[in-house]
Amino acid sequence: MTSPPGPQDRKSPGKAERKGVKDGRRRDTGHDTLSHSRAHYLMAIDTLRSSLGYARTTDVAEMLEVSRGAASMALAQLKKRGWVAEDPNRFLLLTEEGRQITELVSENFTILSRFFEIVLGVPKERAVADACKMEHLVSLETSRRLHWLTQHVESDGAAALRKHMKEFKPGSAGVDLENL
Repeated sequence: MTSPPGPQDRKSPGKAERKGVKDGRRRDTGHDTLSHSRAHYLMAIDTLRSSLGYARTTDVAEMLEVSRGAASMALAQLKKRGWVAEDPNRFLLLTEEGRQITELVSENFTILSRFFEIVLGVPKERAVADACKMEHLVSLETSRRLHWLTQHVESDGAAALRKHMKEFKPGSAGVDLENL
């Protein structure tokens, strides 16, 4: 088993990370942040281009079940950030940075949903829903560590942890989460 990523794997925080955290809490700083909605627009463009070979504003709006006007406004913001561009035929393209963000969000989704399901014992449907809510927030370092932990728990060496997680009952930590 390999060890988790350590200090040598860390990069100094970027501008968005430094500005995006105050007192240990994440805050939206506007220009550099990736919201849940922005992530879905980028993922929709990627999915449409993979399946159809092109993506138009109309297609994105239909896929995300929003109006064309709402999609147009959101895509304009993504273009301003340099994450989306248009080709000469006005088909939507992900820029290199947009593609990298999409790959990270997709990886984070996979890692988080597996972590919730395998390590925490959350039912698959709930694991997928929760991963979707968090996929755009997780840093590369945290994602790598979650991936490492998930692999470790899957191995035979973590049978005791898996057993304890299967025995977990909502409310056993003093808070009844089911009735919040």
